[in-house]
Amino acid sequence: MILTEEHKLIRDTVRDFAERVIKPVARELDEKEEFSEEITEQMGELGFFGMCLPEKYGGQNLDTLSYIIAVEELARVDGSQAATLAAHNSLGILPIFEFGTDEQKEKYLPGLCTGKELWSFGLTEPEAGSDSRGTKTTARFENGNWVINGSKTFITNGAVEISSGSTIQAVSGKHDGKKEFTTFLVEKDTPGFTRKSMHGKLMWRASDTSELFFDNCTVPDENRLGERGMGSRIMLRTLDVGRLSIAAMGLGLARGAYEMAMQYGKERKQFGQPVIRFQVNTFKVADMALKIDLARNLLYNACIMKERGEDIRKESAMAKLYCSEIAGEVADEAVQIHGGYGLMKDYDIERFYRDHRLLRIGEGTSEIMRLIIAREIGVLE
Repeated sequence: MILTEEHKLIRDTVRDFAERVIKPVARELDEKEEFSEEITEQMGELGFFGMCLPEKYGGQNLDTLSYIIAVEELARVDGSQAATLAAHNSLGILPIFEFGTDEQKEKYLPGLCTGKELWSFGLTEPEAGSDSRGTKTTARFENGNWVINGSKTFITNGAVEISSGSTIQAVSGKHDGKKEFTTFLVEKDTPGFTRKSMHGKLMWRASDTSELFFDNCTVPDENRLGERGMGSRIMLRTLDVGRLSIAAMGLGLARGAYEMAMQYGKERKQFGQPVIRFQVNTFKVADMALKIDLARNLLYNACIMKERGEDIRKESAMAKLYCSEIAGEVADEAVQIHGGYGLMKDYDIERFYRDHRLLRIGEGTSEIMRLIIAREIGVLE
């Protein structure tokens, strides 16, 4: 696929930043499970947040592919920083921009483009993951306000100091025995709203994953996002686009793992020659290159379709499924080429192997992606 000069410039800019600023500290941040406000703010200064928003909100007015390339380049070096960027742009900013009122956009979006504030997406609950309609959190309308009770879990960007709020889905009533879902913008200092970072993760250890709790949390009706009863539509529409970000993370991780395998395979010698020259390893890296190119074409095509205003529900599911799964395949083979050293924290491939595992779960599991594709091709109703 032929990229424009602007796309190439964005790739070069993000790659330089990732190599120069993130790579030297990625291993240490991962080891300490430490979120970096400094790196996040620097990404904001370079315009990585709100890349696709109009300039009047502080955005760059770029296309979807430009943003996806940025996520890909960060993931090539570090999944944690890519996760911070991807979750904030796709899940934090997007629903406010697409479904918010003019007042909500003007209030929230400029700050969310600076890197000094983050916004999260509160959908997942202990009993509501793949089944997004299993939400237990409730919202009761009283005297012009909404009183929210419940909890959310595994929420990216939800609890660090610069997290300024979350878009959450709640059950706002029932009609004909069916739940009605509505979404709300809950700011961090709202009484009854508490947040807690989760630690001990296998992957993305330098990104923030949190639990959100609502105990008679009261928000005004002006903080309702979209019409009452539109909550499920808003959340699922956001996920359709958000899956492109996870696909980009898979593509970037696969590229990084492939490059590590190539470099190590050329340096490591056994039986008098570099291990990359043995046919078994030559075929491994050839297959890696093939999978990466196929993944890139699938993902970039979905981005172009989105820019044309086409329905990308099937394409985003396919891109997310394939890119996340080949990330695991490439990372696994890259570890194999490294041998015992691939299991040591001194080598970045160990972190990449851990980081890939969430990609087959977040933003919809691989199994759910297959269900979506099956419905879209007419196998299931």
